[in-house]
Amino acid sequence: MKNMRIKGKNSEQLHSNNKHKNGYDFNELCEAYPDLKEFVFVNKYGTETIDFANPKAVKAINTALLFKFYTISFWDFPDDNLCPPIPGRVDYIHYLADVLKSSKIKEPISILDIGTGANCIYPLLGNAEYNWKFVGTDIDKKSLDRAQIILKKNKLTEAIQLKHQKDSANIFNGILNATDKFSASMCNPPFYRSQQDAMEANARKLEGLGNNNMSTSRNFSGKQQELWYKGGEKAFIHTYLYESSMFKTQCFWYSTLVSKKENAESMLSSLKKLGATEIKTIPMHQGNKATRIVAWTFLSKEEQKEWNSTL
Repeated sequence: MKNMRIKGKNSEQLHSNNKHKNGYDFNELCEAYPDLKEFVFVNKYGTETIDFANPKAVKAINTALLFKFYTISFWDFPDDNLCPPIPGRVDYIHYLADVLKSSKIKEPISILDIGTGANCIYPLLGNAEYNWKFVGTDIDKKSLDRAQIILKKNKLTEAIQLKHQKDSANIFNGILNATDKFSASMCNPPFYRSQQDAMEANARKLEGLGNNNMSTSRNFSGKQQELWYKGGEKAFIHTYLYESSMFKTQCFWYSTLVSKKENAESMLSSLKKLGATEIKTIPMHQGNKATRIVAWTFLSKEEQKEWNSTL
């Protein structure tokens, strides 16, 4: 088994292909999405910004980014659903593209997005940046219904399909079958063990943003299935690992975000036991936040060659 740690030229910054690595131009963002204007102000340093502790402002700026840079013309979902930060989400897309390129995986690229949510963000970004095809899964039928509206209004229903995971205890079971072939899977797992953990983390984040009102909702919102899971991130990821080993040839690469370093480290021994042939750990940094992608494959070198010759 090969284990590789990948570092960019400057690991403290966004991926070199990330359109947002140099910050925001609020004039062009407001032009793309005029509703953002009401949230923009000049801070004490003379810089245009928004209040990132305000969930409506956060949703507005991320909508503006999608409209301006990713050919999206409609993106709306209930305020209690998770609002993803576009720069960090598209970083995952770019790093996954690097992994696929390293394996010389032929087009068309097809991605399985686990937990796509009402915002459908990874399929939207992956299709806009690389013309990837997607199947997005979720345990919440209402979230999938909302995501379907986004896809329909953006004329993306052929490129992006959605599939309901009917059993919340499973991840790949009930989704993958013996004939499926995906270039990769991706996942942004629930990080917290409970609603209380999520609320406490939000309080710390809001305090860091200068908002000491503990009654304030999460600045990026989020429902239960989006934010917490019994046993937390570690439990979810190890279910993800185990089930991936049951479908070793259905995905060339399996991947997931991992917020905690110790969880990434614990994955290595588990993946070795499950028969992974190669693992890549990719650090990502957005401002003060450090996270990582762990990607693995069960394919032998011969199986990888065969995969590329038959696609």
